[in-house]
Amino acid sequence: MKVYTKTGDLGDTALYGGQRVSKSDIKIDSYGNVDELNSSIGVVVSLLNEQKLLPETVEQLHEIQEILFDIGAHLAKQLGKEKLALPEIKEDYINILEQQIDKWTEELPELKFFILPGGNIIAAHTHIARTVCRRAERSAVLLSHQESVEPILIKYLNRLSDYLFVLSRYINYISKSVEIIWLGRLRK
Repeated sequence: MKVYTKTGDLGDTALYGGQRVSKSDIKIDSYGNVDELNSSIGVVVSLLNEQKLLPETVEQLHEIQEILFDIGAHLAKQLGKEKLALPEIKEDYINILEQQIDKWTEELPELKFFILPGGNIIAAHTHIARTVCRRAERSAVLLSHQESVEPILIKYLNRLSDYLFVLSRYINYISKSVEIIWLGRLRK
């Protein structure tokens, strides 16, 4: 099977359902941002594996990547093709994220100030994943102004960005990396 099809050489692509649309369409941007998020999480997974850190979190991140593929499929669905088979995005997925956030937060020092993204390289990449997640969420919200987007998709992306923020802090914490507090430009 060839990777290239040449069908998109003129700047269009097919939605799930077959309709061809411009690659600049908000739907393409929306699921493209989710795809980029998935790749960014893949970098975090690779770095955690290299350092042999948080194997249970690596498993959880793999599950998140699977869910993101499912979300991408939902966002790529052609209008009027509601009967297409799509995996369900469950409220339980959000509950799992919240439970993990709460678990890490119990161990972390209280956050009293904004922090600058960074710390060690894994935490820095986790912050990048968080910002890509926020972009994916924004594009899903924008798409929801044009067509029906299941609210749970946006809710999941919102909670996932919180998860990635707390994970970045937790990685810095267990690695004894310093979080830099943002003091603002008026500190001098």
